[in-house]
Amino acid sequence: MPDDLHAQPTADVAEAELASEGIARSDTSPFVPLRQPIFRAVWFASLASNFGGLVQAVGASWMMASISPSAEMVALVQASTTLPVMLFSLAAGAISDNYDRRRIMLTAQFFMLAVSVGLAACAWLGLITPWLLLSFTFLIGCGTALNNPAWQSSVGDMVPRRDVPAAVTLNSVAFNIARSVGPAIGGAIVAAAGAVAAFVINAFSYIGLITVLARWQPPKVERLLPRETLFIAMGAGVRYVAMSPNIRAVILRAFAFGFGAIVGLALLPLVARDLIRGGPLTYGILLGGFGAGAVAGAFMSARLRRVMSTEALVRSTFIAYAVGILLVAFSRTIWMTIPGLFVCGACWVLALSTFNATVQLSAPRWVVGRALAIYQMATFGGMAMGSWAWGRTALLFGTDRGLQLSAIALLIGASLGLLYRLPPLEELNLDPLSRWREPKVAVDIEPRSGPVIVTVEYIIKPEDVVAFLNVMAERRRIRRRDGARHWTLLRDLTDPTLWFERYDSPTWVEYVRQNQRVTQADAEIGERVRALHSGPNPPVVHRMIERQTASLTSAPAAAPSTSVPVATPLGDPSRAG
Repeated sequence: MPDDLHAQPTADVAEAELASEGIARSDTSPFVPLRQPIFRAVWFASLASNFGGLVQAVGASWMMASISPSAEMVALVQASTTLPVMLFSLAAGAISDNYDRRRIMLTAQFFMLAVSVGLAACAWLGLITPWLLLSFTFLIGCGTALNNPAWQSSVGDMVPRRDVPAAVTLNSVAFNIARSVGPAIGGAIVAAAGAVAAFVINAFSYIGLITVLARWQPPKVERLLPRETLFIAMGAGVRYVAMSPNIRAVILRAFAFGFGAIVGLALLPLVARDLIRGGPLTYGILLGGFGAGAVAGAFMSARLRRVMSTEALVRSTFIAYAVGILLVAFSRTIWMTIPGLFVCGACWVLALSTFNATVQLSAPRWVVGRALAIYQMATFGGMAMGSWAWGRTALLFGTDRGLQLSAIALLIGASLGLLYRLPPLEELNLDPLSRWREPKVAVDIEPRSGPVIVTVEYIIKPEDVVAFLNVMAERRRIRRRDGARHWTLLRDLTDPTLWFERYDSPTWVEYVRQNQRVTQADAEIGERVRALHSGPNPPVVHRMIERQTASLTSAPAAAPSTSVPVATPLGDPSRAG
């Protein structure tokens, strides 16, 4: 293992060093992130771990097909792995944004190692039942739910922000390289030595990644404010996503894709057993065809993104996946089924890597773990629901009919792009604006003191009112997205040019946190507000803390007021509030 994992520079510093050495870089090359030592080490360790996980998945799916005749139970193996991601990802994302992501990933890896050892032991002793098998796969899914937000949000700590799309694609390549060969080898292992051997191999596959993470010493980030509590952090993540139209569109489309596309994996054991009349080796070969297509899709992604918009690319993947799955539905030979699965695999990685990169580039670092978690909840929630729905359909009407109906669902998902278009995959400057400074106050105040009420005064000419209302609608979205409550815009009845922006924060520390979340990309709105303000510059902000009245038996030395204003002239609109 390379020694430089102990002293890994930040990704942006490393990029500057490459530039100073005259090393050419290619924004379209998927291999650029491998120049970062930590990303390279984690990537190779993840490749081995993914290989073990896919061997285990083959063993679990085929064991369920062997011990239970129900198509619904076979499909539930996939659902039991994806359901925890839907249930627990938001909490895991909040944890990843507030605690050491490396420690979180180590905890998740050790947990999955312990569960895998337990699964292997129970299978060796002959104790496995259908529901016990589902319980073990559910627990492995819980480990995945804890690990994924921390791992995916750590990508931005390992590579420069501009290389995030390539890094996301490379992660898909690692998984799908394993998928292209792992299932076939897993099928051979299950056929030759049984599912127990597959479970043992998976347990050993965690060791390499645990070793790499244990040796990595990422730079410590100074935390100026206390950590948010779990539920407050979860609420902040939900609020940010709800107030971000770009991320909302991604989440809806990802749910639709996950619901329809999971059929290719959920019913694949039944395709191998019932449509092609094969065994575990056939199942592994089919999974390998899916994985090979995914690898091909990953290497095509950069070229396709140069010639197609994000929306056109994703819409095409929905349609092409539907065509591929229809070929699988009507095929009765392995040689016709594999091309259909190849197309499905390519579309799978193209769509999911595009969704993931769009979310990462649409969220600042303070909330990226939660944004990714909510995206994963939507995607895996769609997969869990789709696994059950298509398994139930196959049970009632046959495997081929379930595949055909899923193709219709994918075409409906493609049509959602007419209403919910994906934004261009472009990089926004989401670094903190860092212009705001905590104001000095004349009243003793604690971090937990509140509520804090803020008003900002604007002088707006009559001819600028329409433009002002439009820009303030965007300011309202940004304020509320970052944590402001009860935002209102008021107009003075005696002076129609005088306007007041008003909002509040539950505590002083939340008010400070909200202002520190303003990004460079948000500065444009502040500049537009400032340009429309025609009064004495800069605008004036009043910060007040709410106080309750009380009956006093004697007059205090200084009578408390119902509110304590702090009026501050602001040098620029980004500090207004």
